[in-house]
Amino acid sequence: MFAVLPIARKVLARLIAVLSILWIAACEPSGLGGLGGGAGQPIDPGAPVVVALLVPHGSSAPGEATLARDLEAAARMAVADLSGVQIDLRVYGTAGQPAQAQQAALHAVGDGAKIIIGPLHAESANAVAVAVAPKNVNVLAFSNNPTIAGGNLFVLGQTFDNTANRLTRFAARQGKKRILTVYSNNLAGQLGQQAIAKAAAAAGAQIVGNVGYDFSQNGVVTAVPKITAAARSTSAEAIFITANSAGALPLFAQMLPENGLDPASTQYIGLARWDTPAQTLDLPGVQGGWFAMPDQGKSSRFRSRFAQTNGNQPHPIAGLAYDGIAAVGALIKTGNRNALSKSGLTQSAGFQGVDGVFRLRNDGTNQRGLAVATVRGGKVVILDPAPQGFSGAGF
Repeated sequence: MFAVLPIARKVLARLIAVLSILWIAACEPSGLGGLGGGAGQPIDPGAPVVVALLVPHGSSAPGEATLARDLEAAARMAVADLSGVQIDLRVYGTAGQPAQAQQAALHAVGDGAKIIIGPLHAESANAVAVAVAPKNVNVLAFSNNPTIAGGNLFVLGQTFDNTANRLTRFAARQGKKRILTVYSNNLAGQLGQQAIAKAAAAAGAQIVGNVGYDFSQNGVVTAVPKITAAARSTSAEAIFITANSAGALPLFAQMLPENGLDPASTQYIGLARWDTPAQTLDLPGVQGGWFAMPDQGKSSRFRSRFAQTNGNQPHPIAGLAYDGIAAVGALIKTGNRNALSKSGLTQSAGFQGVDGVFRLRNDGTNQRGLAVATVRGGKVVILDPAPQGFSGAGF
């Protein structure tokens, strides 16, 4: 993390403390992709189906022990919620390491696992998928990195593509079709910029410029006048920022309005959520901005039930384990012996998850129902509700 300007030091310090491990599954370099066609293991729907859960038990990384605990707890909640379905859940620790994750996966398949949910990190997920592809075992990983998806490997995490598609389509409908992209010169920023470009093309919008910045204090400060100049010279109607609250967003949200880019006249759009942590909502540059978020009614119900069951609030991505089990359970309930094949996993109707409707795609990525929100007076206001199915405008 970089040094902080005085104007945003206190705000950014609080944000970093909350978000330091929020997306540890996100955007790790890999690019190898899962192997195999995703044929899947046949099952006996009338008998308990062995499902392996790979979580980072034994990891020495800060926060991963807590995350592993919450992922397991969420998965067990999902098993308990199933009706008319028998899942024999087997839990394996990966220590957050690719080699150990691969060995755990092979052990799980040897124990009879018909499908694997997890692991957390992209490199570990890729290693697992490669190892179990010859056994026709599909993998539902907690990563949100689309570069590893494909074959027998599916990612459950919220992807940049999904968020960018939702927001650019909404922007185009509101007449905000001339978009300037602001992104960090690292893997996360570049993937975000690419997702916005693809989404704009699909939505009939136009990328009128791209401003990259080095992920440092000086990089952000240097980028501000460049962004201002680019927005004016291209007549940009919207500025799409990839930064999150733990990165450069607080500085941009403070400095861009101070340098003449009034959010009231230039639409700010965020690829990351701007409501977590709550302090983000007080930043001047996010007022009136747009970002995407899950169905908060469903998310709130899951958090409440999790707290009642386990005595603590769930980690922000713990619900992915619940989603994985819920999807597998719904497929087993169909009585189809090939329910866990790629064709089963990618059924067009999708599944109901803790944050709303979602479905897996043939390329291994996912689509999730998202609402479009804004910030007014430091409060979140929903502009366009999350779709409840896959025929709504959000898709």
